[in-house]
Amino acid sequence: MLHFDDIPTRKARIEIIPMIDVMMFLLIFFVLISLNVIPAFGLKTSLPGSTTAQRAVSTTKPVVITLLDDGRVALDGQPVAASELPGRLRTVHQADLKRRVVVNADQTAKWQAVVEVMDLLRAQGIESVTFSARKS
Repeated sequence: MLHFDDIPTRKARIEIIPMIDVMMFLLIFFVLISLNVIPAFGLKTSLPGSTTAQRAVSTTKPVVITLLDDGRVALDGQPVAASELPGRLRTVHQADLKRRVVVNADQTAKWQAVVEVMDLLRAQGIESVTFSARKS
């Protein structure tokens, strides 16, 4: 009678290197995604050019009012109806009187819309306003 030796059972091992590769891939993926999403609030504007534009440095996050080329207005990246803007500005201004306001107007936005926003800011007691421009 033939007798075959039993095949020894192998113990299971946990391989760490493939797991590290997957974790590094996920880390790189999330870093690259976050770098592309954060800067622009998701609103595309074509800023007017200026040869004397300077970077405004502040320790607090400014309030950003965006005027799009089609006449829509956004406050800190969120669309706002024209009737809601004064109340929201009043709330933000009363919470922090020294918080900067930045008007981010598209270069094709109507000048009348910019003037109306300026009037609204002045009516709320906001005198210091910064305009966004790209350095050309």
